[in-house]
Amino acid sequence: MHSPHFTAESSSDGMVERDFTVGDIPGVLWSPASGGDHAPLVLMGHGGGRHKKEPAMTGRARLLVNGCGFHAAVIDAPGHGDRPRTAHDERDIAALRAAQAAGEPEGPIVVPYNARLAELAVPEWQTVLDALQQLPEIGADGPVGYTGLGLGTAIGVPLVAAEPRITAAVFGMHWPDALVETAKRITVPIEFDMQWDNERIPREASLALFDAFASKEKTLHANAGKHFDWPRFEADSAVRFLARHLGRADTSAP
Repeated sequence: MHSPHFTAESSSDGMVERDFTVGDIPGVLWSPASGGDHAPLVLMGHGGGRHKKEPAMTGRARLLVNGCGFHAAVIDAPGHGDRPRTAHDERDIAALRAAQAAGEPEGPIVVPYNARLAELAVPEWQTVLDALQQLPEIGADGPVGYTGLGLGTAIGVPLVAAEPRITAAVFGMHWPDALVETAKRITVPIEFDMQWDNERIPREASLALFDAFASKEKTLHANAGKHFDWPRFEADSAVRFLARHLGRADTSAP
């Protein structure tokens, strides 16, 4: 079993940031500067075309670490960030750019592209979770959550379905096509975000994916506006949701 290999460390405002690799998978772990022993761990999935240290990831990590005392981790998805693109990646990205330039629907390109990345990323995430739980400050028995929109949902839905250690998740902003059958196997609490006037993902498509989750507790957050009008206060809501369901590990035992 791989252990995390830490390659850089910095700290500011009570949060420690550590770059790591597990095998050839690059990631980053954010932790409280103190008092984080056996705190819950939240896995975060970045969006398509983004990377592990994009502002959305670092900002959400700060909310989780400083606001809740949690650990937060993200890895670069295949073909993103510090990971090389394959010829297949380049063809799919070129096709997406052409569709966008022509004003054509993106779903027929993005859905199979993201599904292919998810097939690669789910076992990677499980390997990384195994490695992070070897760290004494996290441990094997602490609560684990997941949050990710867009590509983060395309990867997160099959990950949560396959991984019993994850007990609460935040999803949204993705087509249902490749995810509905997998979503039917998910029973943990879910918070789901959508944009009511999304020009990329039809309203009915978002509602179909939300409806597919078998969770007894699931909450739909629908905000007015287009795809990129997603309101930043939903990041705060996601953190409150995860804090409510993951709680705080008991650190009173010797």
